[in-house]
Amino acid sequence: MIKQNKIAILCNYELLPERVGGMDYFFWLFDTECKKKNISVDWFFPNQSNHGEYSKLTILHSDNHNIENYFLDYLKVNKKEYSYIITHFIELCTPFFYKISKLTFAKIIAIDHNPRPLNGYVLKKKIEKKVKGILFSRYIDLFIGVSNYTVNQIIKDFGSHLKMKTNTIYNGVFIGDIHIRTKRKYFKPTFLVVSHLRKSKGVQDLIAAVHLLPPTIKNELKIDIYGDGPYKNELVENIKHLHLENCFCFMGNKPNLKELYSNYDYMLQPTHMECFSLSILESLAANVPVITTNVGGNEEVIDNGVNGFIFDVKNTLELKGILENIYLGNLNINTNTRILIENYFSLMKMVNEHIQLIK
Repeated sequence: MIKQNKIAILCNYELLPERVGGMDYFFWLFDTECKKKNISVDWFFPNQSNHGEYSKLTILHSDNHNIENYFLDYLKVNKKEYSYIITHFIELCTPFFYKISKLTFAKIIAIDHNPRPLNGYVLKKKIEKKVKGILFSRYIDLFIGVSNYTVNQIIKDFGSHLKMKTNTIYNGVFIGDIHIRTKRKYFKPTFLVVSHLRKSKGVQDLIAAVHLLPPTIKNELKIDIYGDGPYKNELVENIKHLHLENCFCFMGNKPNLKELYSNYDYMLQPTHMECFSLSILESLAANVPVITTNVGGNEEVIDNGVNGFIFDVKNTLELKGILENIYLGNLNINTNTRILIENYFSLMKMVNEHIQLIK
């Protein structure tokens, strides 16, 4: 008999003390709420860490080897009986899910956090995904997208036959420790970027847009960039080439970002691809409006002109116009952006909806 109170959660998500984000808070609270309901959770991560609340979790780690192979080996050796196996940041519809089905009677729930390429997949990749959808989607009992955009992409990628077992659970954030901006400047406001520094995050478009601004604004404008990544050196060289060193400051990764949003008037996120951004939710929870692109689930949370501004992805001229008008006080946001997050995108709402999947 399968024990109904034992689940396994696989997360291809590296645990880093210097990068504590929304998913870390989700994992901690989900584990706490499961224990209250007598649900025992085995967490499978690539690495072990005790920062934050991770010391309270039962973690089995793959020592940074392939986590899917590690989990399959673990099942074979330990003969564990789980009622549910839930995956985060694991590729969908692969032979891995077929192999799980041969080792357990557990129900499989796959959570999709993965953004899609701006121009879609190449034809070969599209065909591969359709074939995988036919072959392996039957071994996943439920697909969860973190936005309606994500759900539509799952169906587009793997086939319309998945409509009946695909649902949306929006990401949420813990707002209790997010400092709130109480007064917003409507003339010469301050800006921040929160982003992993890779090309798909579009920071190069922001640099190009700033370069187009009048010299009087460029001489004063300050944008702090929080985050790190493989594209940082190219961004730095680009800034130097355009003589914009006074406009941008790289702040690196900060573990206390939730305290820092409130130091700014607007967040900029010129991303090319996104599922549903936690940094957007955190910024709004700090009462800091967001300027971002029309990709992924961004327009499911940003209401243009109400709690932020939307521009066409890669349209540096449009972004330049928004920046210029905001800086000069011609455009502004008067809404308390925190209210939306409190009502619709709280971490507890997200956790409760995930727990409801376990019946």
